[in-house]
Amino acid sequence: MDITIKNLEHRYNIRSPFERLALYDVNLAIEEGSYTAVIGHTGSGKSTFLQHLNGLLKPTKGSITIGDKEIKAGVKQKNLKSLRKKVGIVFQFPEHQLFEETVEKDIAFGPKNFGSSEDEAIQKAHLAIEKVGLPAHLLTRSPFELSGGQMRRVAIAGVLAMEPEILVLDEPTAGLDPHGRKEIMDMFYRLHKEQNMTTILVTHSMEDAARYADEIVVMEKGTIRLKGRPEEVFAESETLSSIGLDLPETIKFQRMLAEKFGLPLHEMPLTAEGTVDLVKRLYMEGAEM
Repeated sequence: MDITIKNLEHRYNIRSPFERLALYDVNLAIEEGSYTAVIGHTGSGKSTFLQHLNGLLKPTKGSITIGDKEIKAGVKQKNLKSLRKKVGIVFQFPEHQLFEETVEKDIAFGPKNFGSSEDEAIQKAHLAIEKVGLPAHLLTRSPFELSGGQMRRVAIAGVLAMEPEILVLDEPTAGLDPHGRKEIMDMFYRLHKEQNMTTILVTHSMEDAARYADEIVVMEKGTIRLKGRPEEVFAESETLSSIGLDLPETIKFQRMLAEKFGLPLHEMPLTAEGTVDLVKRLYMEGAEM
């Protein structure tokens, strides 16, 4: 499903002394099957934006269209349940939402809530736990007996069991060590590729945005400041710096290398692996001169 956002605005506490403009003039098109990263500082509007993607928040101006479902300011919405089945959101620390007595029941809760039979929900739970790389024998365990990393994967399995077409990730690696973060992000990227799942990643990590996303959206003070392919966005280093965002370490290293040795950079690898290959090639070219 394509996503089209037109002139989206959201105000909290309308017509009260605490009224606050959180989003304004947000226009964005997200293609089906794409991977979009939304970056920006706390308070930039990222979380408010993502909560519009499945109707948790409604526009106070403008509209958001997801597939054939339009949510428009001032129009009463019906049957948002069908939209929420199609758009799965993994919030920060999703393991805090676990509550059932077994892993199987916890994962199966979402499908049952959306109309699956008991048998169908259990089957979906078994498929989902496999997708997140956990062994099936954990299904009979209490989720609260698991390690923190396993609990997070169980919570993610609960979202995947609802078979969403769009997956929204709100800082999904918060609190994880670097190894755990890479494992989780690689898992999401694999699912994105295998299932052609539209993925929207809300993150503070420039490295994750560079490594995984097809397009990056930079938000500042409630609106979009930059958007484009990673190479295009990271080429705007002065703009990023002006709003307090840094370049990925790989790109900073490449620029330092180019400046130190007077080497023109005709390409800009976005991953550590690509940067290593670039350094090797530059070394070989220098050795042959």
